[in-house]
Amino acid sequence: MATALSVNVNAIAFLRNRRNLPWPSVEGLGQIALDAGAQGLTVHPRPDQRHIRFTDLPVLRALIDRYPDAEFNIEGYPTREFLDLCRDSRADQVTLVPDDPSQSTSDHGWDFRQHKSFLAETVGELKSLGIRVSLFANGDGDEEVMDIVKDVGADRIELYTGPYGGCFNDPARAASILGLLGRSADAAHAHGLDVNAGHDLTVANLPRLIERIPYLAEVSIGHELTSDALEHGMAETVRRFRRACSQVA
Repeated sequence: MATALSVNVNAIAFLRNRRNLPWPSVEGLGQIALDAGAQGLTVHPRPDQRHIRFTDLPVLRALIDRYPDAEFNIEGYPTREFLDLCRDSRADQVTLVPDDPSQSTSDHGWDFRQHKSFLAETVGELKSLGIRVSLFANGDGDEEVMDIVKDVGADRIELYTGPYGGCFNDPARAASILGLLGRSADAAHAHGLDVNAGHDLTVANLPRLIERIPYLAEVSIGHELTSDALEHGMAETVRRFRRACSQVA
């Protein structure tokens, strides 16, 4: 079964927010992505609303409801405000990340040993609402932390693939990092956890990632997908990424 593609629309919202105008339309481009075969949409509503605005969430929820097999993935740091947004937006999946509000983007996974109690409480709250929970994890080959992920009740991990994507011009380094990602994924899989991945994934590097992690459930892609859409259009870009999700290197 091919890895599912969730289109992260944050970059579209960021571009829209440069002007006090309704375009580019997050809803409109999200619809094009879903029509082209994307299996879901991802948002990361930050406290300063510098890209996705809180008012975007009900609009996107209503859009996704028109596609019975599509999912709404909401990612972010679990403040009270964030958890309320996830509840009100009826998220299908929530991906918890350890971001400081001042960060420009997610750049590391959880310290599971330090935050075990906090995560257990938060995961429990979300799962009581029927929401699948994924935890952002460093793909550093630390197999022991998957015991903690399982203990806190998470359903999935999302591997942080930024270092892998950053090695686009260094194949040897990319191969080394891919090995660590694979070790982390294998440990999660052995614990009965599903595995997602996200950050700096491209049409070029996805097949090799999926070859190493053939059970990869979902990838969430925003920056590169939006960049490619400037050249190929959103619909064709989604089709290109979906082809990459079903191929191996």
